[in-house]
Amino acid sequence: MNIIDLHCDVLLKLNNSRGEIKFKDANELDTNMERLKKGEVKVQAFAIFVYPDIKTEQKFQVALDQIHYFYTDVLENNPDMKLIKEWSDIERLQENEIGALLTLEGVDVIGNDLNKLSILYQLGVRSVGLTWNNTNLAADGAGEKRGAGLTSFGEEIVEFNNKHKILTDVSHLCEKAFWDVIDKAKFPVASHSNSRLIMNHVRNLTDEQAKAMFEKDAMVHVVYCPEFVKDRKNVEIGDLIEHIDHFCSLGGENNIGLGSDFDGISAKIVNLENASMQQNLLNELLKHYSEDQVKGFAFKNFVRHLPK
Repeated sequence: MNIIDLHCDVLLKLNNSRGEIKFKDANELDTNMERLKKGEVKVQAFAIFVYPDIKTEQKFQVALDQIHYFYTDVLENNPDMKLIKEWSDIERLQENEIGALLTLEGVDVIGNDLNKLSILYQLGVRSVGLTWNNTNLAADGAGEKRGAGLTSFGEEIVEFNNKHKILTDVSHLCEKAFWDVIDKAKFPVASHSNSRLIMNHVRNLTDEQAKAMFEKDAMVHVVYCPEFVKDRKNVEIGDLIEHIDHFCSLGGENNIGLGSDFDGISAKIVNLENASMQQNLLNELLKHYSEDQVKGFAFKNFVRHLPK
């Protein structure tokens, strides 16, 4: 059963290794070409993430370095990986092909320069998270105590996203910024977030936030990070399904997707430790949901909500 995974941090690892590890089969990568094929992942989103402690003047170059490895290793070295630059490209993928989608996790990298976001768009970025957990010139992230909403610059970014049919990712925003995005974004998405009622973590969505997403017909992609799933030592697939169950109870059955966060997390859910194990989640879901529902969570819900 095909899967769309809306978040992984492979590019961070590839860039940190300076080309020493290869996307095709590197065991150091939770998500590599071999594991994507085994896990039947049809579209993989690759996040550009630059640590907040990198010097401001260096951040854009680090983002470009990660994009370099996306093009030279992920794409050029693996002919079956196909760049998703238009949303319709997903529906044109051939049976043996896997779509590769560039996303941005935090606009720190562009400083106060919208032209840099335009460059990233031209290079293929099709989903933009305004923040990571920190604050920047666009908004406050989930880890910022101040909890401020969108700045004027942040509103300009959302307008840019709306114009270019770019997803605006709410997963790392503080609550005030989340509500500002819900008010202004045409294409909001949560690329990797769970339910705060099930697991009380600042990175998870409250019921009010989840309902607002579903009422706007926006997608929420559950994340495999154990810290966001359940407060115990060995987190299991069933614990993650509790989040899906709860989102369904809020009316989100047709708005649920998957966002593993592989290569951005150290701890793993039992039997869901890398991309090759993605079908384990679907097989467990099939014990609770119909095949059509599971296909929705895995792939079809996202395709049905592509920006038009």
